[in-house]
Amino acid sequence: MSTALAAPLNPAIVLRGPIGSLDAYIDAVSRVPILSREDETALAHRLKDDGDLEAAKQLVFAHLRFVVHIARGYAGYGLPMGDLVQEGNVGLMKAVKRYDPAVGVRLVSFAVHWIRAEIHEYVLRNWRLVKVATTKAQRKLFFNLRKAKKNLAWLSADETRKVAADLGVTPAEVTEMERRLSARDVTFDPGPDADDDDGASFAPAAYLPAPDADPALKVEAEEWETASSERLGRALAGLDARSQAIVRRRWLGEDKATLHELADEYGVSAERIRQIEAQALKKLKSALA
Repeated sequence: MSTALAAPLNPAIVLRGPIGSLDAYIDAVSRVPILSREDETALAHRLKDDGDLEAAKQLVFAHLRFVVHIARGYAGYGLPMGDLVQEGNVGLMKAVKRYDPAVGVRLVSFAVHWIRAEIHEYVLRNWRLVKVATTKAQRKLFFNLRKAKKNLAWLSADETRKVAADLGVTPAEVTEMERRLSARDVTFDPGPDADDDDGASFAPAAYLPAPDADPALKVEAEEWETASSERLGRALAGLDARSQAIVRRRWLGEDKATLHELADEYGVSAERIRQIEAQALKKLKSALA
């Protein structure tokens, strides 16, 4: 039996490095020994037959380098490499759980499909705010159209037909996916520091109508305010001079007088001023109703 099983690797030692350092992680997993076919089969049987989690751990850690290799192929989508590797690791663990050594294929050949599937799901969820691929044909186009294009220019009609034939989709689907890939996300409400390069001039928030933008509603509000002012003026005119003065001093002036100030001015009690005020307000309310 080989060294891998005689002296099980210690992942805690092999992967020791600066926390949060992707470069240190990649360097560490590249130094994890690759399992021979015999060791891999023995570990897989221990996991499948005995539920040995230590065997599962060794299978996972021995294949982390392959996850990094696959994740690098998706670097062109502008997503964090660390997240791509993490999602690929999830796929690797799912593959290890389902791996059957009796089939006779190496774990890496079986796991590559699970690793790519998890990375694909992550890319589709996070590459754009709006989903760009929902059907099977669109998903195929999303991950293959960039490889099929020889340059950054739009495909010609002949190139579109050739790509469609190679991928088993219609030319219309190729054109639609090319349009989606060429689009860009726009911030709904950019901040004050945003410029035209960030799409600030075309942000959706700039094209929403203001709450008071309806001319009819604006005219209606102005007319209501004018009519209310006129009705209030007529109602005040119906009060006696003292009541008018008290209401204006108490409610309509900038420097509102107190009950005691008005009581001293008119030579009555504060309670009497309050009664005159209450009667005047009652008359105004009736007139404005």
